[in-house]
Amino acid sequence: MSSQLGNIVFIVWRESIEALLVIGILNAWLSQQGGAGRRGKFFLWAGVTGGLVAAIALGAGLVSLGDTLDPDTMELYQTGLILLAAVLIVQMVFWMRKHGRTLKRDLEGSLQGAADQNNWWGVFALAAIAVAREGSETVVFLAGTIAAARDGALGASIGAAALGLAIAVGTYALLQLGGRFLSWRTFFRITETMLLLLAGALLVTAADKLMGLDLLPALSGRLWDTSHILPDTGPVGGLIAGLSGYRARPDLAQVLVLALYWAAMVWLLRPRAKAG
Repeated sequence: MSSQLGNIVFIVWRESIEALLVIGILNAWLSQQGGAGRRGKFFLWAGVTGGLVAAIALGAGLVSLGDTLDPDTMELYQTGLILLAAVLIVQMVFWMRKHGRTLKRDLEGSLQGAADQNNWWGVFALAAIAVAREGSETVVFLAGTIAAARDGALGASIGAAALGLAIAVGTYALLQLGGRFLSWRTFFRITETMLLLLAGALLVTAADKLMGLDLLPALSGRLWDTSHILPDTGPVGGLIAGLSGYRARPDLAQVLVLALYWAAMVWLLRPRAKAG
């Protein structure tokens, strides 16, 4: 369970950093607008609140739906959440690659348009969408990660989420200082790699569950056994398995899932030659 708690801390930390970055950009711009900016800040924080409420409502809905399912359907539901979490992680990496460089400029342009029209509901919408997006992704990630665990521990998961949020606030404050040791660009590159590793691990876990439900063939017996060197349980092995998808005694289906995933990521994220 310790590796799952570590994943929860990481997920909440990374998602909260993105939300704080957007809120920080909006708040800094409004602070430069004098009296009009003070009115805009009311809509900013109202939007943040609205986004949080939407994310919490999604979480409550997922829990309520799960409580209505029989054991077999619940297993399929949890597998679906794990797969959705993996897809959203990959989507987040691609989104940040596409928008990261122009995020500040795009947000400030949208704010200027709202200010010119004296339409502060635009500020509300920007904040609400940003927080709801990151919050809803976090909810799905948490649901998928908890579903991937071998045992449940709701209290520990909530504590891990709170720790991730606290670390995110501290990290954001340090990055805002513009430290010499870690820029925003470097931060996102490092965490991007960790996110891709985690998405692969979730796909392998989903494959395990599908094989347990006889919906995915194993395709072979155990291909090798490295459990005497590094088991995929325990403090160290469990952490590596939870973050990377490592299996000490894998079968062909597990190996193919991870190999195809990384082949796709390398292909899709390869540097592209500029036209002309």
